[in-house]
Amino acid sequence: MKKSSILGIIVIAIAIAVIISTYSNTSTYGSFNDAKETQSELHIVGHLNKQKELFYDATKDANYFSFYMKDNKGEECKVVFTGTKPQDFERSEQIVLTGQMRGKEFHASKILMKCPSKYTQDKVEITEFKATQASI
Repeated sequence: MKKSSILGIIVIAIAIAVIISTYSNTSTYGSFNDAKETQSELHIVGHLNKQKELFYDATKDANYFSFYMKDNKGEECKVVFTGTKPQDFERSEQIVLTGQMRGKEFHASKILMKCPSKYTQDKVEITEFKATQASI
């Protein structure tokens, strides 16, 4: 076999490996029940439970924020975010969390908020926040 043929096969094999690893690392959408059953990272869509307390004390730990959220299937869970509390978090209409369950708490690495616009009633603002890397 020629050296160019061997090199071509190696390049194709590396490309296939990269594609497979990319698709295996992608997370899927689910619920808190799904997150309890699997240890992989999931996206969970829901809304903030405004009747329960939000905990954020910047003087104690600026990178700890916890709250309760109900997913779209109605299950409620405590969520811990290792980052600062997003601005206007209480105003969010819908929240998309990316993360995984640890014990009975869902630890979010990203929070994507859908908030009503400040300027027009018809527009919606979407803001994403990522957790700090030190604690992950």
